[in-house]
Amino acid sequence: MAPVAPHSRDLVRDVTATKLGGMPIAVLGMQEMADLMLSAAESHPRPNLPLFLTSANGEVLSRYARDRDFARMLAQADLINADGQPMVVASRFFGEHPLPERVATTDLFHSVARGAVKRNLSFYLFGANEEENRLAVENVRRLHPGIRIVGHSHGYLEGEALREKIREIDALAPDILWLALGVPREQVFVYEFGPLLTNVGLIKTSGGLFNFLSGSRSRAPDWMQRFGLEWAWRIKEEPARLFWRYFTTNPHAMLLLVSRSGTVAQMRAGFRRRLAQRMPLWARRAADAVPNPIAPDLPTDA
Repeated sequence: MAPVAPHSRDLVRDVTATKLGGMPIAVLGMQEMADLMLSAAESHPRPNLPLFLTSANGEVLSRYARDRDFARMLAQADLINADGQPMVVASRFFGEHPLPERVATTDLFHSVARGAVKRNLSFYLFGANEEENRLAVENVRRLHPGIRIVGHSHGYLEGEALREKIREIDALAPDILWLALGVPREQVFVYEFGPLLTNVGLIKTSGGLFNFLSGSRSRAPDWMQRFGLEWAWRIKEEPARLFWRYFTTNPHAMLLLVSRSGTVAQMRAGFRRRLAQRMPLWARRAADAVPNPIAPDLPTDA
């Protein structure tokens, strides 16, 4: 295990977060998130307990607001990044800090894998069914020659078989455990078994990552991703499984993004920021010349 660098314990704690839909979301871009994961995996900043990194999208926001147990488990996460383009857009209007971009786990994995090869860091891939898991590992090894995958397993284990697998993972001591069990199974897994994985550097929940790595699922076109419509593509791919989920959680998530992001003052500042960007230069100068009618001893959000 690599020695702990003096600054490593602050890697996650010092990341700026913005409140979106009631959740603290890390203000990080794709490469920043990848670099943070690599540094944390290299230094193992918290001895005897892995870091817990997870992602939020519309489904997660909705479940977080409705399910107290799920909210408590997610509150233990060391960092939550935005894996949903609508969250990025909402942050520009309602968040204290706008998010630089969406950090989709499917893209993040490859950024981290490239860095892991250079730094000789190790992975364990846990989740999906046996065939999907096997194909995912084969494709990752083909795409990233030299990658150290010290072990992998499908995610359909229970009882003693699961406990034995936990002991195996801990003995292999991967720097990063990619956990692809879907919401909320992967959060429950971290809550129950995270304390037993004392030799693991960090756990990154990954949702349907292995389905994309295996090639059984395809990504939405770039234009759909940019406009926050990847959910529509996924419904087309898996209508029976995903239609009702997105039909019920997406509207709720949008309501949460509007009503539970930042403070009233922050929301007003966000609207003013966007409005100012669209004003012609002469209008901005005129607005700046108007005296502020609010007394200096009163708060601006009074």
